[in-house]
Amino acid sequence: MLFTDHTLTYKNVASKLYRFAPEELEMAFEDFAGILENNGYNPTGDLFFCIMSNPLEDEIMTAEIFLPIEEDRIDLPESENVHFRSYFYLKDMVMSRVMENFDEFSQYKFWEIVEYIERSGQTQSTPMFVVYKQSPSGKTYVEMSAGAE
Repeated sequence: MLFTDHTLTYKNVASKLYRFAPEELEMAFEDFAGILENNGYNPTGDLFFCIMSNPLEDEIMTAEIFLPIEEDRIDLPESENVHFRSYFYLKDMVMSRVMENFDEFSQYKFWEIVEYIERSGQTQSTPMFVVYKQSPSGKTYVEMSAGAE
C-alpha cells in the first residue's frame, strides 16, 4: 500500500555521506553512530538514510546517513565530514512500509514508489529515503519514501 502527502520531520540531525557495497550498509550505520557516540553526542530518534545512487547501474552505493541527536549543535573535526541541520523537513512524499523480510521487499517497494510517481505524471524530487522505525510493541519496520511534484 502506498501513502501520499507523507512528510519527514526531524530536529537536530547529524548526517554523513558514505559509499559502500550494499552488504556493508550495517557497517556504515555502526561507523556513523560510533563517531557520534564516541564524541559525546546522544542519538534521540530514528536512524534514516537516502539512497543517492542508481541501484540498477551502480555496484557501489552512495547514501547519506542521518541520525537525530539530543544536542542542538555539533562540533566535530572537519575530517569527520559530519554535517548538522537544526531542522530537517521534506513534504509531498510517496511512502510505503516494509514490515518484514527487509532485504526481499525493500527493492520491490523502491520500484513501486518510483513507478507510482511516474504513472501519476509527477517527477521524483528527492532521493529515496529509508527510515528504520519501531512500533509501540518494539517490532522494527521500515518506511521508504520519495518526494514527488
